[in-house]
Amino acid sequence: MRVHLGRAPIRLPDPVAALARAVAANRKGHATIGALAPSPWLFPGGQPGRPISTTQLAQRLNNLGIRPNQARSTAVFQLATEIPAAILARTLGIHTDVAVAWQRLSAGDWANYAAEVSRRSRKAPAP
Repeated sequence: MRVHLGRAPIRLPDPVAALARAVAANRKGHATIGALAPSPWLFPGGQPGRPISTTQLAQRLNNLGIRPNQARSTAVFQLATEIPAAILARTLGIHTDVAVAWQRLSAGDWANYAAEVSRRSRKAPAP
């Protein structure tokens, strides 16, 4: 099972893939009524053949107690501590200045990244 949340598909592992298949098999609502063909969207929108809007999906998730904005911020914050800003920007499709700002907020310091990697490779393994 793959889901497109942008340009590149994401492979869903089980049990998430099984949940996505169940949602797709049991879609209901006005977007599926009268449609000539099954919707290709996991979350069809208000018009047949169109996906749900970002706003509507966020509202549904919020109603379930899931805060997508908080989860996204947490994930970006964690990534900013682990990878350089240029890679963060390219991976997430955000501007480099935004990635640098996230990195500063997370206290990730990539200015000395190469030196740190070099030091790690010279350290003897722990007994």
